[in-house]
Amino acid sequence: MWDQRYNEESFAYGTEPNHFLKAEYHRIPKGGRVLCLAEGEGRNAVFLAKQGYDVTAVDQSAVGLKKAKAFAAQQGVNISTVVTDLNDYDFSNAIWDGIVSITAHVPPFIRENIHGQVVNSLSDTGIFILEAYTERHLEMEGIGGPPAAQKALFMSLESLESELHGLEFIIGEEIDRHISEGKYHQGESAVVQIVACKK
Repeated sequence: MWDQRYNEESFAYGTEPNHFLKAEYHRIPKGGRVLCLAEGEGRNAVFLAKQGYDVTAVDQSAVGLKKAKAFAAQQGVNISTVVTDLNDYDFSNAIWDGIVSITAHVPPFIRENIHGQVVNSLSDTGIFILEAYTERHLEMEGIGGPPAAQKALFMSLESLESELHGLEFIIGEEIDRHISEGKYHQGESAVVQIVACKK
C-alpha cells in the first residue's frame, strides 16, 4: 500500500512539516540526533535537517524514503534513511536527542514495543514528540487516520501514558484541529499530541 501511495508524483502528505512538530521541535536539544518514525516521503525529517539536526528517517517504504532523500537534496540538506518495519528496528540505548512520531499508526502490540524502545533510547535530555489520530476522528469530517475497520490503530492519551511509562509529559492532550497536509490529511480532525522527556 505505502509504496503505491508514495509512487504518486505529488507528495501524499505535502512537503510542509506537521504543524505540531513545527511548533514544538525547538524543545529538542540544538544540533542533536533525531529519529523520525514512519517518515514516508520525508517532510518532517527534511524540516528538522534544515534546522541543523542530524536526522535519521525510518520507514517500511523504499519508495517513500527514496523521495525523502531526493527532497532533502533539493532542499540542500542530508538525511539518513533506513528501510525497515518499525517492529524490527533497533532503536539502540540512550542515543537520540529527539524522536518524532507523526501519524505512525500500527497495531497495539507493535506500538507498545516501539514506545518501550522510545523510552529507553532517548538521551537524558531527549524529547519525544507525537501526533496521532484518536478514535473520535471517525465522527469528524476530515480525511486521514486509520479506517473505521481498524479502530485498534487509533491512539489515546490514556494508552500513551501507559505505553510511555518512564517519560514525563510536558504536553499531553486530545484536541480537535484543522489539518491541511497534502491529499490524505485534510479537514477537521481529532488528534492526540504529546511532548515528553525523561523523568
